[in-house]
Amino acid sequence: MDADNPLDVLRARGFVQDVTDENGLRAAFDAGCVTYYVGFDPTAPSLHAGNLVGMMAMAWLQRLGHRPIALAGGATGRIGDPSGRDTERELLDEASIERNLAAIRRQLGQLLDLGDGGDGQGPGQGPGPSGLLVDNDDWTRELTLLDFLREVGTRSSVNAMLARESVKRRLSEREQGLTYAEFSYQLLQAFDFSHLYAEHGCVLQGGGSDQWGNIVAGIDLVRRQHGGVAYGLTWPLLTTAEGSKFGKSAGNAVWLDAAMTSPYAYYQYWVNAADADVGRFLKLFTFLDLADIAELEAELARDPAAREPHRVLAREATRLLHGNAGVAVAEGATKVLFGAQPFAGLDDATLAEAFDGAPSVELSRARLADGIGLLDLLTEVGATRSTSEARRLVTQGGVRVNNQVIDDPGRTLGPDDLASVSTLVLRVGKKRYFLARFPG
Repeated sequence: MDADNPLDVLRARGFVQDVTDENGLRAAFDAGCVTYYVGFDPTAPSLHAGNLVGMMAMAWLQRLGHRPIALAGGATGRIGDPSGRDTERELLDEASIERNLAAIRRQLGQLLDLGDGGDGQGPGQGPGPSGLLVDNDDWTRELTLLDFLREVGTRSSVNAMLARESVKRRLSEREQGLTYAEFSYQLLQAFDFSHLYAEHGCVLQGGGSDQWGNIVAGIDLVRRQHGGVAYGLTWPLLTTAEGSKFGKSAGNAVWLDAAMTSPYAYYQYWVNAADADVGRFLKLFTFLDLADIAELEAELARDPAAREPHRVLAREATRLLHGNAGVAVAEGATKVLFGAQPFAGLDDATLAEAFDGAPSVELSRARLADGIGLLDLLTEVGATRSTSEARRLVTQGGVRVNNQVIDDPGRTLGPDDLASVSTLVLRVGKKRYFLARFPG
């Protein structure tokens, strides 16, 4: 890397929205290794693309020689952060929280070198110092209420807490309101910052722009409790092309877990990014040099129809989470599904996601083994209203099975005709798709 201050590097790539004390943080970076932390609450069994902004910011700082602490919120996750929300989070049971924590630890280790917490193999890991993976439940669970009020409550201003925009909005809405547990969340997060400052010399907390109030509360507690100086940095929340928040609470999450969003679906999300977003996403979600990204942006401007920058984005973003094997699967499936050759060698999950929303039926595997007539199948999946209509469409060449034209109305389909382990894809006309599933 060059000698630019990390703030310049992060800002050039779109990771900086606000900084509490820019001059002070610049000086801290110039002075040597800065220990910083970002928290991730276990409210779902996987992190999502919105969380990836923070993960990438952490990875860049580690590459630039600074020490990361990834905090898994085993304690705060049991309360729920009201920031950026209009409703109270659903409280999870202990088993769900522990399961979610395990998944978060694994995913953070894919991009960061977290010592024993990471796998040491992530593509984002550079020459920076090894970091830590911590769980705030470790220093919160045994803390009594009286001790918490003594250590944190006496040093926290209710006036400042009430001034937070998210708190004011929820208090003004009579139907939703704000629980005391949610109101106390910022104190727990502030206590995390204070604890990490005292135990590990952590002087910087990063987070999405909706975390500004929580971060400032932590900086204030560090000052009041330890007489220390700390800093905060926020990045913009990831939004869709329409400007809406992108994440699990918005119902449009792209998950980092391959079991929840397959490498194919993950790849497709990035390859289908709006032209206006491609340059921004290349800076946020890849480790490509800015000069290379500028060339890709220029190429997009010259020939937007070629969509090569989209493919580079999809390839690089997919490699970060799913490795070269995931890229190979995603690009192979894309070539098959959007090419001219017959579908073959795909998996059920990829087909389900590729044809999400297409009508489907589930039929007996025994029927397929015995042979099922194409005309009967077209009628059963709802592609035609009768076998006579199906016969006419087949004869006219308007029916494809796994992307292959079938013009023989007497054709019988068997196990060898499956596109995956249990799925067969029918297409009528140019755009009407139907799935026939034969589990077993």
